[in-house]
Amino acid sequence: MIRAVIVMNTQGKPRLLKFYEFQPPEKQQELTRSVFAVLSGRPDNVSNFVEADAIFGPGTRLIYNNQMKTTVFMYVELGSSYVQMHTILDEIIFGGQVLETSSERVLKAVEEISRLEKSSSSVSFVPKSVSGRFGR
Repeated sequence: MIRAVIVMNTQGKPRLLKFYEFQPPEKQQELTRSVFAVLSGRPDNVSNFVEADAIFGPGTRLIYNNQMKTTVFMYVELGSSYVQMHTILDEIIFGGQVLETSSERVLKAVEEISRLEKSSSSVSFVPKSVSGRFGR
């Protein structure tokens, strides 16, 4: 599960803060400062995944990317599926364009994709008439 999305400049000034769990403003500032302290000292040639147990609690990870003097990062639970995280982000952003801003619509789309994936795992994509013809 994505817990927060934060965009900040290279000096650590937040440009966008979106917490998906309630955090008082003081806690948001503290978390943002802690994240900046961790990320500002990282070289460019290391992984964009950082264990965040000390900042956000056990089982969390920061995922970040530096673009045009801004840093975009999320923190997520380790139990979350990376495929699910990408599905959620793909419903929101595609090719750099924001597709959907309604969290309800995104949630409905992700639930529908999940339902289709579960139902398609038990169904053969080859029609019986074709599979029967080739002796399957």
